[in-house]
Amino acid sequence: MKARLLHDAEGSRRFILVFSTGDSFNDLILRFAEEHSIKSGQLSGIGGFRQITLAYFDWNTKQYNPIPIHEQVELVALNGNLTQYEDNPRLHAHVVIGKSDGSAWAGHLLDAVVRPTAEIFLQETPVTLRRLMDQESRLPLIDPAH
Repeated sequence: MKARLLHDAEGSRRFILVFSTGDSFNDLILRFAEEHSIKSGQLSGIGGFRQITLAYFDWNTKQYNPIPIHEQVELVALNGNLTQYEDNPRLHAHVVIGKSDGSAWAGHLLDAVVRPTAEIFLQETPVTLRRLMDQESRLPLIDPAH
């Protein structure tokens, strides 16, 4: 992955992250956040993956049901955020992917391997957003008060 700082002002930086074939998408985003001391931010992007695991949250079981896709897909849209959970960066992203027949699948992003690229804009927030465990959903949710 290659990165470039696009803007730096008032405690908020904006980066472009350009991934290459074979890059582990989630791992590299989290590593980048750690290396650049990014505590919170918003992500958006497009690209392609050679494989991806989406997920759907089942409210009844309080579990993510994985949806593995082992074929080339277009990353039509990615919208997500970086926050802090237990003092570590946490990626929460949803994606829409396009398959070769033109169908679109969407869901929570569990992991993905890039091919040929992914072009992601990362906007750091000047305020650190933290997640706290929500007892009802059993998910770490953003608590804007912390």
